[in-house]
Amino acid sequence: MSTTIEAMAERDVEPIARQRLAAFFAGTERTLAEDAAGLRELLGGNGFEAAFVAREQGLPIGSCLLVRDEIDPAHDLTPWLAGLIVDQDHQGRGIGTALVRAVEAHAASAGVRRLYLYTWQARRFYEALGWVEVQTFAQDGEPMALMSRAL
Repeated sequence: MSTTIEAMAERDVEPIARQRLAAFFAGTERTLAEDAAGLRELLGGNGFEAAFVAREQGLPIGSCLLVRDEIDPAHDLTPWLAGLIVDQDHQGRGIGTALVRAVEAHAASAGVRRLYLYTWQARRFYEALGWVEVQTFAQDGEPMALMSRAL
């Protein structure tokens, strides 16, 4: 099947917000409405921040974001690759890599020279794409890696 990577559209917001809630916010108080509102802010922004979606047969199966600010701890690093998600049934086919590359290309075209990200479990995935671990620390009792990539 053919997968396309495109800028997120309004029709993608709710299905992607559902995927994000299950992957990133299970057990938290974050609501579907809150996550959808955050995605809509990205869509309605000035074009620097961006949301990309992977589609197969017209349906959203994954997404990745470029954002100015990311989760705590407080820091002055910016911008961030954030929220990479690929539906479990579509993993292992290069879709995550394509989404990361779309964010990197968008950031580079906007003049960004270095991107950052946080990851709990995907350090090796990002390392294979040229990302470098900057620091590891505990976040909510779990080891988290801060990584960066020169563009």
